[in-house]
Amino acid sequence: MPSPEAPEQGDGVHTVVERRRRHTLYFLEWAARQRPVHLDTEVDMTRVQQHRAAARESGVRYSVVSYLLLAAGRALHSHPRANAAMAPGWPGALRRPRVMRFGTVTGKLALDRDVGGERAVLSALVPGLESAGLERIQQRVDRYRGQGAAGLPEFEGVRKLGRLPSPLGRAAFAAALRGTRWRSGLFGTVSVSSLGHRPVDGFHSAGGTAVTLCAGQIAERPVVRAGRIVAAPVMRLGLTFDHRVIDGAEAADVLSHVRLTLEDFHDGSPAEARGPDAGAARAEPGT
Repeated sequence: MPSPEAPEQGDGVHTVVERRRRHTLYFLEWAARQRPVHLDTEVDMTRVQQHRAAARESGVRYSVVSYLLLAAGRALHSHPRANAAMAPGWPGALRRPRVMRFGTVTGKLALDRDVGGERAVLSALVPGLESAGLERIQQRVDRYRGQGAAGLPEFEGVRKLGRLPSPLGRAAFAAALRGTRWRSGLFGTVSVSSLGHRPVDGFHSAGGTAVTLCAGQIAERPVVRAGRIVAAPVMRLGLTFDHRVIDGAEAADVLSHVRLTLEDFHDGSPAEARGPDAGAARAEPGT
């Protein structure tokens, strides 16, 4: 049922009691403690698009976010310092800053869904990204994109927060974040968000993890290959990192690793992990 509306207050203004998005509001209050810094790059998606086209011919559909999740998992596995988050309790007068580093990579995928008649963002978790193949990742993504996804057991906590009075909901949200053992099961260890289904070139958001990847649309843009300007499918990729957890050089290495994995994707297997300077001779998107 949609949120109840108060009587009209003049000039067509209504006051709406927000319920289905309360989990987002509680999250934003908590996430305000982060110190986000933003990077971006352009990714030549030629090989990814070729692989998607070949898969479609055999009746298999792969989403762009599945490739991005795969690349994120490989990158954070190779850069474990970025697979982390600030531990609860800091800043505090008597507590030293502590960082939680996770042994596995869990993706948190932002989804635009209808929840009880209202549009809301749900966070779907995709675990085991350090070793998961593309097919397994896509199966998980399809589960969350199916009809009635908002009713899945994984989102029961979100539904409960919407039913609780605001003071209790805020307290319940804060209590869930105090423990370290289940932190990755709530927020994942790397966040992925895409607006590529809309005419959006690029954006940045902070997903509560040390690294958040933000993908825009894939569009034909000029790139330089062998000294010639040609058209290629290019995606703008943003990376937001929490400066409390990692520094810019580490974040740049992660972004470079993700980009190279996507650009070197071949036959359904990601490229082997390479350093941030590898592939310097590859085509650079032009303007």
